[in-house]
Parts: sequence; structure tokens; C-alpha cells
Amino acid sequence: MPASNGKNHPRVNASLQFLQQIELSDLLDILLVFLTLRYLLGSLQGTRALQILQGVAVVLLMLLLAHQAKLQTLTWLLNWFLVSVAVVLPVIFQPELRRALMRLGQQGMLTSSPLARMDKEELVPLIDELAYAAYSMGQVRMGAIIVLEREIGLQEYIEQGTPMDSLISLKLLLTIFHPKTHLHDGAVIVRGNRIMAAGCTLDVQHDQETDDRLGTRHRAALSVSSQSDCLAIVVSEETGQIRFAQDGKFSKPVEEEGEVKKMMAQYLVTASSTLAGRGAISSSLQAFKNLRNKKS
Repeated sequence: MPASNGKNHPRVNASLQFLQQIELSDLLDILLVFLTLRYLLGSLQGTRALQILQGVAVVLLMLLLAHQAKLQTLTWLLNWFLVSVAVVLPVIFQPELRRALMRLGQQGMLTSSPLARMDKEELVPLIDELAYAAYSMGQVRMGAIIVLEREIGLQEYIEQGTPMDSLISLKLLLTIFHPKTHLHDGAVIVRGNRIMAAGCTLDVQHDQETDDRLGTRHRAALSVSSQSDCLAIVVSEETGQIRFAQDGKFSKPVEEEGEVKKMMAQYLVTASSTLAGRGAISSSLQAFKNLRNKKS
């Protein structure tokens, strides 16, 4: 027993000495690394990028085992493979990296969108008008795509379309998407409760995982919702079904007006509450800035 204590004593001293060397900055460093990795993995959740990262992790494990076993040829081959992957990864992860950076930028937004400044009393007529318009167009199989701007601006698409800056109304939307008008093939961009532009051309990115049965409008909705935080509403001219696209994913198809209204309320009221919190922070910062200007 004494011999055992003698052996363990240096280990205890080494552990205590190691703990004494840990500073507050070290703990903060570990915490920040953990939060960064958690944020990145959360951003990649549900995407192909996460599966690719799992494959890279397997290769790294193989490299570690090959190095320990002193398998020089396999180690060289895996090293060469990882260098090649490091060059290709930014290209493969380009959509996911863009989305992650946009979300990171959203956390520090100093401005709020018109949607964020709308309270629930203002959202109710907006939801009613959009829901009834989508339902009406679905009943007559009139294809449509309506994109609601949030924090990330869609000015580049607005500038490509026909400027309108008009209040949302059922009659106006039915006129825009009527098959005999030259604007019906494009998208309508909504900012707050106003239609900013119609006939807007959206990017359509081809994705091998996208259902081949989806038409151009649906692919455009997936594309624009994956590149920004917008909400896209699509009415199918083939089935009359209505779908919502957000974060590059579609909701289940709906047809009844009540279901459309309920789903739209879930998207918009939740988004407005979240963005309103950011807007409050922005207002506080702006008020503090104005106060400093007055004092100076």
C-alpha cells in the first residue's frame, strides 16, 4: 500500500499543477470553440455537408490508425486525399457556408425589416389577404410564387422586376398572376405589407436531391429560400396545391383556406416575434447613438 501511494503521489501533484495553470482565458477559449463548433454543426444539420463531414472524419480516423501502424504508403495516400479535399470543400459547401454566414450576420443586425416592425394586429389582415389570394388562385389552378422578404434583403430581385410599391390586395395579385399578363411567370416580392415588384426572375439552382416532378416555380422557391431567410409561397398551376418554402425546404401541400391561413400564421407570427426582438435591440442602439450625438 505505501508503495502504491508513492506511485500515485506524483500523478496527483501533476494534476494539481495542471489545474493551477488553467486561467480564465483558457476556459473562455474552450467555451468559444465549443459554441463555434455547435453553431457550425447546427447550421449543417439536415444538409449533405454533414454527411460529407462524417466521411472526412472516417478518413481522419483511418489516417490516425495508419500512422500508428506505420503504414507509410497508406498514410501518404490519405494525406494526399485530405489535401485535395481541403481545396474542394469550399466549393462543395458553398451554399451551406453562404447560409451560415447570412445567419451569423442576422444575429448582429442593427436594422429591422418592415415585417419585424409589424405587430400582430397588422399581421392579421396581411395573413388574411395572402391566404385568401393563394386559396383563390389554387381553386382556379393559377400558378403563382409570392416571396416575403425578412431580414436579408431581396433588392437584387426587386430591381430585375417591374416596380410597383403597392399595398397587397386580392385583386392586384389575381391580376398579376393571370395567365394573359406578361408578369405572371415571375415572382412577386413583398416587403412588409406592400408589393415592391412583380415579374421578378429568381435563380433556379439544380439539385440532384430535388424532386424531378417539381416545376420551375417550386425550384425557384427552394433556391431563394435557401439563399435568404425569406418565406416563399407557391401555388401549383397543375394541382392547385399551396406550399411554403423556408430554409430550402417545403412544407406539406395544403388546399383549404383555413389550413393556408393557419400555416401562414405559424410562419409569420413566429418570425415577426423573433425579428421584433432584434428590432428592439436595434432601436436601443440607435437611441443610445442619438443621445451621444446630442451630448457632443
